[in-house]
Amino acid sequence: MNRSAGILLPITSLPSRYGIGCFSKSAFMFIDWLKGAGQSFWQILPLGPTSYGDSPYQSFSTFAGNPYFISLEALIEEGVLTEEECSAVDFGKREDSVDYEKMYLGRYPLLRKAYERSNISQNQDYQSFVEENAWWLADYALFMAVKERFGGIPWTEWAEDIRLRWNNAMDYYRRELYFDIEFQQYLQFKFYEQWMQLKQYANSQGIQLIGDIPIYVAMDSADTWAHPELFQLDENNLPIAVAGCPPDGFSADGQLWGNPLYRWDYHRNTGYQWWISRLGYCFHLYDVVRIDHFRGFDEYYSIPFGEESAVNGHWEKGPGIGLFEAVKQALGEKQVIAEDLGYVTDSVRRLVQESGFPGMKVLEFAFDSRDSGCANDYLPHNYTENSVAYTGTHDNETLAGWWKNITSEEQRLARDYLCDYATPGKRLPRSFISLIMRSRAQLCMVPMQDYMGLDNRCRMNQPSTVGINWKWRLRDGDLTEELQKDIYAVTLRYGRMNWN
Repeated sequence: MNRSAGILLPITSLPSRYGIGCFSKSAFMFIDWLKGAGQSFWQILPLGPTSYGDSPYQSFSTFAGNPYFISLEALIEEGVLTEEECSAVDFGKREDSVDYEKMYLGRYPLLRKAYERSNISQNQDYQSFVEENAWWLADYALFMAVKERFGGIPWTEWAEDIRLRWNNAMDYYRRELYFDIEFQQYLQFKFYEQWMQLKQYANSQGIQLIGDIPIYVAMDSADTWAHPELFQLDENNLPIAVAGCPPDGFSADGQLWGNPLYRWDYHRNTGYQWWISRLGYCFHLYDVVRIDHFRGFDEYYSIPFGEESAVNGHWEKGPGIGLFEAVKQALGEKQVIAEDLGYVTDSVRRLVQESGFPGMKVLEFAFDSRDSGCANDYLPHNYTENSVAYTGTHDNETLAGWWKNITSEEQRLARDYLCDYATPGKRLPRSFISLIMRSRAQLCMVPMQDYMGLDNRCRMNQPSTVGINWKWRLRDGDLTEELQKDIYAVTLRYGRMNWN
């Protein structure tokens, strides 16, 4: 990467007519807006289909795309839906927030209508897509169709024959649910078709797309159901241990994520083939991939299944550099961002260094009194060139919200660092953005909320909470020319312009 800058904005947060940001014209307009602001990168959150809690980090598949992102406007233009049908659906009253319950109840019936009118089985591009992606799509489409048949319950509660994938049960459901399976394949085809059009347009404008993948997959996913051998599961395909984070200054009980842990010896013995397939697919979809919780490749936190908190977990050794050597040998040099946040040990630092991937620097962590010893790593004068600097991530407070909530001592530390005791608090987000922009970090990524000076009502995610996250959206008119000029100016000032 050259010295450059970009904006973090989830697809869900784009303005759109039908309740959630998607691959509609507003996405293409945002790319034009980014280019006009001198940006080189657009970072998004994971694109997988979400489950309970709406988190993109808990998906029904690591390969599939979220049908919510399929543009209804494009389906109207295609002639498989009408504007009247889409306008008749209640997607929620608030323009600046996603109502996921109404999204679930309203979008799928529309998408089913589009499928039934599409005559998709006669489409040669669709046939090619299904054939080329059968290695993950066949299991995913069957998984989703069976899940729907069982009322949406987790696969671990399905009837034993299909839960354990007995051949006669697999054959039965493939016949019984033929059209439901084809519907799921249709959704993935439309997602892929529209996403690739958007990606090609972004690249033509000099904008690279940064995708994001969680290190773990969800327990209730097609990946775990179809390939139990990859995970630490018992003879009934229930977890032996699950993922999380230990107690720290941020959480007395730690974090219990509940994802199944990998059986790393199996992955090693197969030459990390699943990981090579997973990352290879990601690099087809994105220009750069951010891997969440990178430290889990060095050591991972293992919590006995059934525990109610993360207190009784322990550390186990991960695959280390061997995984990334195998990936590099199979896929060549690729652009990866290592999410190396949290308690960073010397062995984690060594793994990031050996991989050659840039790590992350989050400014908000530099002034946090709860830190466990590495606050200096996050002060901008210490950033190395091979790093990606953020004001905050999707898991952090917005800059405006953070400034309001930190202690007076932490505010004093920050003002001392800025050498600025006069700027009013509401104008400080721009000062903090300038701090990271003039650092040595090769790439600076700023959440859109921070450029807009928005408070915590617009925060994307508050970890360990459910039902209040992933909702914030831009409204029509928020992406003003004045804001674009301000971002252009700071990007130009610190030598991070996209000159394409």
